[in-house]
Amino acid sequence: MENIRTLRREELDESITLSCFAFQYEVSPEEREERKKRMNPDRIWGYFVDDKMAAKMHIHDMRMYVQGKPLRMGGVASVATWPEHRRGGMVAKLLERGLREMKEDGQTLSCLHPFSIPFYRKYGWELYTDYKTYELKAEQLPQPVHTQGRIQRADRDWALLDNVYRQYAGGYNGTLVRDEAWWQHTVFKQKGGQAAVYYDDAGEPRGYILYKVKNSVLDIGEMAFLDESARKGLWRFISNHDSMCDTVRLQAPADDGLPFLLPDPRIVQQTVPYFMARIVDFQAFASQYGFAASGSEEGPLFVRIEDRHAPWNDRLFRLIVDESGQASVESLDGQAQAREEQSASVLTCGIGALTAIMMGYKRPAFLHQTGLLTGSAETIERWERTVPRRSSYFPDYY
Repeated sequence: MENIRTLRREELDESITLSCFAFQYEVSPEEREERKKRMNPDRIWGYFVDDKMAAKMHIHDMRMYVQGKPLRMGGVASVATWPEHRRGGMVAKLLERGLREMKEDGQTLSCLHPFSIPFYRKYGWELYTDYKTYELKAEQLPQPVHTQGRIQRADRDWALLDNVYRQYAGGYNGTLVRDEAWWQHTVFKQKGGQAAVYYDDAGEPRGYILYKVKNSVLDIGEMAFLDESARKGLWRFISNHDSMCDTVRLQAPADDGLPFLLPDPRIVQQTVPYFMARIVDFQAFASQYGFAASGSEEGPLFVRIEDRHAPWNDRLFRLIVDESGQASVESLDGQAQAREEQSASVLTCGIGALTAIMMGYKRPAFLHQTGLLTGSAETIERWERTVPRRSSYFPDYY
C-alpha cells in the first residue's frame, strides 16, 4: 500500500538516515539529536510503501523579499529516495502534493537548490538567480581609499548584522528574510569566522563582512554594503590583511561591478547558476507583487499560463494594476477566456518562464526573442514597463 503523509516525530531518525545516504554525509549522534530538535515533522512529507519510508521531501516555511516585499515561500529541500524505489515517480507525486499543500498554506512561491536543473524544470521550477565568485591575488586588491567611517569587529552580533542585511537584501529579489535562529544555526555556521562592521561618520552601521583567514587565503563568506563609502571602507579593511594572505575569495551578486573598479580587473571570476524558483499560486502571488505604477489610461494585462502540475495556474488571468502598483487579479474561464485568448494582447508562457520574469532574472523581451513566451510587440513592451527592474540574489543555502 502506498501513502503520502507528513512524518511522525519518531520517524525523524529515518528521515535523517535517508538524507545521509542520499547526499553522502555523516552526522554524529550529538548532531543527530540536535537536528531532530530543530526539525518539524509537520513540514516533512514522506512517501510510504507498506508503512516504510521510500522517499521524502522537506518544505521549509520561509519568507523572501520580492520587489521589496516579504512574501511567504516554501523552501523545498532534502528530496531523497531509497535506491530500490527510484524511477518510480515518487518524487513527482511528492512535488505535486507539495504544490497543493503550499498553495493551501499561503506559500505563493517555492524555491530549491537543484541536484539537476533539467529535472526540476519539468515540474515548473526555473532558475531565478546566479552568483559570481571572485579570486584576487594580494597585488590585485583595491588600493586603500580613505573614508570618514570606521571598521569594528562585531563578534557575531546577529541583530547588528541583520540591521544592515535587511536593507541590503530588500534591494534584491529572492533574498531570504532571516531571523535569529537562521543567523545562529545557518549563516554563522556556513560562513563562519570573523565578523566586521563598517560604521559611517554618524556612527550608523552601513556594511559588514563575514570572513576567515586560513592557509594564506582570506575567504569572505558574505559581504553587504548600503552605499559606496561602506564598500570602499570594507575593501580597505580587506586590503589591510595583505600581509596575512596571498589570495582573497568571495561570492557576490551576478550584477556586482567589482572588476571594473579594480586597477587590474583580470581576476579569476565565474558566474554560477544557483537556486530555482516557482510561482505556486499565480493569482495570490501577483496580488501581493509590487508592479510598476500604471497610468489610469492603461487597460488590463492578460497572461495565459501553461502549468500542468498546478492546474489552478493553468488558465488565463486578467490583471489590472493601479497607480500604486497593486494588482487585482482575476481568473477567466468560459466565454470570457475564449474571447480574450484570441486577442493579440495576451501574453502566453509556461510557469517557469513567468517566474523568471517576475523574479527579475530575465526580461520579457529576452524570453520573447528566444521563443519562451508569445505575444504582440505591444504586449511585450507593456510587460517590460510593468515588471520593475530589480536583480535577483540568494546569498544563503538550505
